[in-house]
Amino acid sequence: MSRPWFAVLVAGLIAVAIVRTDADTRLAEAVRPNGIIRGRVELRQSPGDTGPRVSVSDLGMGTVHEPPDRRSVVYLDPAPRAAFDTREEPRPRMDQRDETFEPHVMAIVAGTTVDFPNSDHTYHNVFSLSKTKTFDLGRYAVGHSKAIRFDRPGIVRVFCDIHSHMSAFILVFAHRYFSVSDRDGMYRLDNVPPGAYTVVAWNESAPLESRRVVVPDAGGEVEVNFALGRR
Repeated sequence: MSRPWFAVLVAGLIAVAIVRTDADTRLAEAVRPNGIIRGRVELRQSPGDTGPRVSVSDLGMGTVHEPPDRRSVVYLDPAPRAAFDTREEPRPRMDQRDETFEPHVMAIVAGTTVDFPNSDHTYHNVFSLSKTKTFDLGRYAVGHSKAIRFDRPGIVRVFCDIHSHMSAFILVFAHRYFSVSDRDGMYRLDNVPPGAYTVVAWNESAPLESRRVVVPDAGGEVEVNFALGRR
């Protein structure tokens, strides 16, 4: 037996109201202003840790290898859902210049392909034994470049099989809420939706540190600073 016409009408109105309420909620969330998390990462160094490190490969060589630029990476863990997208960005490069990887620290999104050009007048052989990504590019000369796609999140330690003093780090994330600090230790995370987060600071020479932070509904800037000690 069919339902009375008014019962069908009421059911239809309720369904429309539910759809409108859900749409209005999503719209309200979409128009909320995002915030910015910024600050500085300071590296505490002991007096005996300020000079350049000498490796066996440097002995008897004319070239003096300065200590690499050890920058920090700051990121959200976990990240908001809005972080997962498919934006196209230029392919990053980790150059090999003056027997040094440039940059020494790189942060990328999973699925990114990184180029490894050789700008030195000597052969290089870039490789990694990291669980996140194991690879060996083999030897190639100046002017040549090889590439690797990094498919899953994690930390990749990069070396040269010919020059033992060469090393670098690639941090691979499943989101885009990360920032590599500048030479002064400053970092900035843009377009962070309102909410409570854990902000993590990573540096190769110090233990991880984290801070809890709240981005208010009104958006704005939130300052979070770190002082990392030596391992």
